[in-house]
Amino acid sequence: MKLYDTHIFPRLLDVACSLAPVRRQRQRLVPLAHGRVLEIGIGTGLNIPYYDPARVEKVWGLDPAVEMHRLAAGRVARSGLDVELIGLSGEQIPLDDHTFDTVVVTYTLCTIPDAVQALREMRRVLKPGGELLFSEHGQAPDEAIRRWQDRLTPLWRRLSGGCHLNRAIPDLIQAGGFRLRHLESHYLTGRQSLGFNYRGVAIPA
Repeated sequence: MKLYDTHIFPRLLDVACSLAPVRRQRQRLVPLAHGRVLEIGIGTGLNIPYYDPARVEKVWGLDPAVEMHRLAAGRVARSGLDVELIGLSGEQIPLDDHTFDTVVVTYTLCTIPDAVQALREMRRVLKPGGELLFSEHGQAPDEAIRRWQDRLTPLWRRLSGGCHLNRAIPDLIQAGGFRLRHLESHYLTGRQSLGFNYRGVAIPA
């Protein structure tokens, strides 16, 4: 599994998370970031091209999967942005309270073992008036799809770095101490287990 985790999975994830329906969600969300930005689960840096350099002072990218950082570094170098990569998990963010204007999290809450604790940490490091920008796949509204998500998740987690298909993203965000200010939810590519998406903005409650 070490070969898979270190060399194969990062590239598979990079391809899967670059598909057009997911890319469109990034394009709509990430340019809203401003000021000092913390990105949770920066991974291979797929959001980097969508930050607006005129709005962003600096990006701190947090991700415990340091094997992803090599791919992210290439995108950072091409972007011209000031980006600092940190190889740690979102459950214990090693940064001061009220540091960031924006926290960005995309296709990451599905994987973090204790997502609520990570969200509480995101709330802690946000400045008063700061925003959490999120786009995540998660629990579908259709019962038949939810049943498939529940059945597939145990196997899917083992193959995909801990990803859950069936997390109720809005509930997690609110349990983490946020209030949803804007939320859009829809299937990305038809009614299927992987494709129900939540995108929006939350603020500290």
